[in-house]
Amino acid sequence: MVTSGKIVEYLENGKFVCAFVTECQSNRTRSLNQNGREVNLPFSRIVHCSNTTYSTALNREDLIRTLKTTNEKRASLMSKINLGEIWELASEENTTAFEPSFLAELIFSGAADDDMVSAFLRCIFADRLYFKFKEGKIRAHSPEQVEQLRRQLEQEEKKHNLISNGVQSLTQLKDSDLTDMVLSHDLQECLQVIRDYYLFGSDAEQADLAVQILKEAGLHRPHDPYHILVKAGIWNKNENIPLLRQGLPVGFSLAARQQAENLLQSNVESLLSDPARIDFSNLEPITIDGATTLDFDDALTIQAEGENYLVGVHISDVAHYVRPGDPLFQETMERGTSIYFPEGQVPMLPRHLSQGICSLIQGELRAAFSFMILLSPDAEVLRVRISPSVIRVARRLTYEEADTMMESDPQLQVLDMLRKKLRKRRIEAGALLLPFPDVNIFIDGNAKVHVSLNPSDTPARTLVSEMMILANSEAARYVADRMVPGVFRAQGPPKQRLITSDDDDLFLNTRQRKQISRGELTTHAKEHSGLGVGQYTTVTSPIRRLLDLVMQHQLHSIVRRQDVRFSEEMCKDFITVITRTLSRANGAKQQRHRYWLLKYLEDRKGQYLDALVIESGPKRVGLLLTDILLDVDLPPQPGKKPTPDTIVKIRVAKVDALENTLQMEW
Repeated sequence: MVTSGKIVEYLENGKFVCAFVTECQSNRTRSLNQNGREVNLPFSRIVHCSNTTYSTALNREDLIRTLKTTNEKRASLMSKINLGEIWELASEENTTAFEPSFLAELIFSGAADDDMVSAFLRCIFADRLYFKFKEGKIRAHSPEQVEQLRRQLEQEEKKHNLISNGVQSLTQLKDSDLTDMVLSHDLQECLQVIRDYYLFGSDAEQADLAVQILKEAGLHRPHDPYHILVKAGIWNKNENIPLLRQGLPVGFSLAARQQAENLLQSNVESLLSDPARIDFSNLEPITIDGATTLDFDDALTIQAEGENYLVGVHISDVAHYVRPGDPLFQETMERGTSIYFPEGQVPMLPRHLSQGICSLIQGELRAAFSFMILLSPDAEVLRVRISPSVIRVARRLTYEEADTMMESDPQLQVLDMLRKKLRKRRIEAGALLLPFPDVNIFIDGNAKVHVSLNPSDTPARTLVSEMMILANSEAARYVADRMVPGVFRAQGPPKQRLITSDDDDLFLNTRQRKQISRGELTTHAKEHSGLGVGQYTTVTSPIRRLLDLVMQHQLHSIVRRQDVRFSEEMCKDFITVITRTLSRANGAKQQRHRYWLLKYLEDRKGQYLDALVIESGPKRVGLLLTDILLDVDLPPQPGKKPTPDTIVKIRVAKVDALENTLQMEW
């Protein structure tokens, strides 16, 4: 019971403090503590009260001396206490709540005085593993609680050591000119923690720890983690942060790699033994792609059939190798698409498949899926036959080569003639072609960025695109006519139509692009207004797109007269997966594209660039930098209103690719 003349103990900043009670009120005391300070103590703060009552006649100096001596004695007694042993004894009792004096007597093998009880309580507060003090009682933890607390303490100790040792190494790395220092284990862990924090902020698993590490290491600026990770060699100077933030997979699982290795050992000649696979190796397919393309997934043939033309669109038969349930198919579900960055590609399939056995390489026998489409002289579709096949590409042409040969090569001449008529038919059906130059970004060996624009509507490029649109729309029709579900692409009419032909006017096309309706994926065929077709899907890039691979499987089951491979519910699931993965991939691609354009502009700070005025309103002017096709906004100049569809000069005032900031001035 707390009364005047008692020595009590309370906690202050986690430490026990002795105090002498000079006056006792209803729920608090006035006391003099061991440091000579008078304190008002509520009863609720008192952890221990002595049984012994001391004389209140002692002078102040004697009281303080007594308190200090008592505190030192009790602290020294702590070394004689083994809480683990006492906990084992307490665990044998039928209760889990004990009087402090009872357990102190077990420790000291006899009656326990005030100092012994206090020493025991101090041990409990110093080591919370075995016991808990609550409302004057000692509660023993269960073995499960002890084990859980032990793990927590180990983690806390590990965290403390990580902060202590890692921050020291991090500071050394920050202040050092060396970039090849050996990274200790603690430093590597620290770098991993701040890496995740830089990428994901407060959503990072150890965000609080990262904040503490960065603070103690003196890394206060937003991009300090980026620079320290570059210095440590974890990231390169232009690390693809959007790719990392989206969590897109780059490597392939062991199971997928093993499956790919096994597929490479398959006998291509055995394809001819498949009775459903037609041997088209006597034809002379042509591939037309970019000069740097390594994964060829489509080839073209053309044959005269009376006055009509038999167009062959031959697509790599990836479905023959990558099937639902396989590790490789699971990888395609994780990726959804190949992603092309200026600095490299993240493929949907391992390269030795996409650039090997699945690639329509010149001179090599390959599994294909052939669309044999009979067109009239006016490019009207007369007949479509779709079948698995075997082909051998006769010629590989680049777009540039095909453009130069278009007037002299007999096959290309006919294909180009049909291309023009197919294109005209789509325009008459309402297609919006909207040609936009390709923005090619090249990073040289010195990390210098070069940007060039190439036309996207050259004869060779549009020839290939028209034949692919033809095959894709006929694939959609083929599936839809048989009342089979699939994954189809659809698009409603534009919100406003500004163009009625195949005009390549940059201003009009930019304005029209802002008016087109959002595309959607459906399980049943619908109109695709932008392409001018009544139904559409994509099957022509199964090496690069999950959607195309799924539809190729669906076509296989129809053509081979098997049970439909994917039900409508499964197709809905694919739409969910494709929508999610494409959103992530496109987000990373667009952000990375902008990063490199801003890097390009960093070398042009202070320069004036040409900009096309797209919109001119009272509060903002929308412009397009014509050299790199980057959208920018500016407030209007006082007293001036730029005219849309005119070229103006604007100055690069401030740009930072890492910050994703661009400020232009008139």
